[in-house]
Amino acid sequence: MAIRKTTKTKALAKTEKKILITGGTGFLGAHLVRQFLDAGAKNLRVMASSVPGWMTDAGVEPFAGSVTRKEDVAAATRNVEAIYHLAGKVSFAYEGAAEMNKIHVEGTRLLAEAAKENGVKNFILASSSGTSAISETPEILDENYPQPVEILTKWAYYASKYYQEKTALRVFQDKGERLVILNPSLLLGAGDERLSSTKVVLDFMAKKLPTMPSGGLNFVDARDAASAFMNALDRGRHGERYLLGAANWSFQEFFSRLERLSGVSAPLIRVPKKVAVFGANFIDSIYKNFNKTMPFEASEVEMGEYFWYFDSSKAAEELNFTTREPQETLNDTIKYLRENFLGEGVFK
Repeated sequence: MAIRKTTKTKALAKTEKKILITGGTGFLGAHLVRQFLDAGAKNLRVMASSVPGWMTDAGVEPFAGSVTRKEDVAAATRNVEAIYHLAGKVSFAYEGAAEMNKIHVEGTRLLAEAAKENGVKNFILASSSGTSAISETPEILDENYPQPVEILTKWAYYASKYYQEKTALRVFQDKGERLVILNPSLLLGAGDERLSSTKVVLDFMAKKLPTMPSGGLNFVDARDAASAFMNALDRGRHGERYLLGAANWSFQEFFSRLERLSGVSAPLIRVPKKVAVFGANFIDSIYKNFNKTMPFEASEVEMGEYFWYFDSSKAAEELNFTTREPQETLNDTIKYLRENFLGEGVFK
């Protein structure tokens, strides 16, 4: 598959108003900011608790604040033409539900309402493929498939992202406003400083994964996803969702590829789905009883028994979404994690 080349969007040339990016310092957000800067953007405003020096040195306007505070979003959305709402929290711990709902659902409502009040016409929302593409069997789904609410609500993160989408759709119903929802799968590649998405690879390399899951996943390079987000400003259609993914692989295939590239052995133990889920929850209860933290989340074991496969044809056709070779993404992920979290040469 071809590597996406960043081009200057029409929106950069036609507006002097700001492009606001919430969560612009995160994994996907930082790649998006870099690509906008490479395209010549001079009108970026990044909303975060703090903005790194390389962004401000490049002319990015920092805005310290939170999407959960009404006064912050009211100020951040002034003189803004478009909003990229990427701010969020990724957690698969059962205890994280309240915080994720506050950020994803309530924060999105506050930001969207402030955007309407300030006349912002474009709102591009970063959601997750997990609100659209989860199945008990290895089906290849797309945006037309009914959202699997009964499955996704098992896990607080995906439930909060599902209700985030519904909240944004409810706010942006007027003519002349445009809401575009992008649903990337597991984001991999270099630059995930907070391990918000690449932790599964780090856990594999650190030999923390106990068994071989029986399901399958989809992943995408964060750089390719960022290019689709850029294109959505000109190409995305109001009220539409776009799935962004590069490869549908069983976990056996995924871990086998990681094994060959990293030199770390893949898990050998395979257990039936019900046994894996029960065992993970049982072990989790023991750890909690002794106020200890389990090396992996019980919910992640359950998620590994499902299939997260989908087709990105809609994004390819409408957003010019293209992806690099999956092996390049895995190589870059492994190299980055070794250099920044494990130390170069570990497990070689």
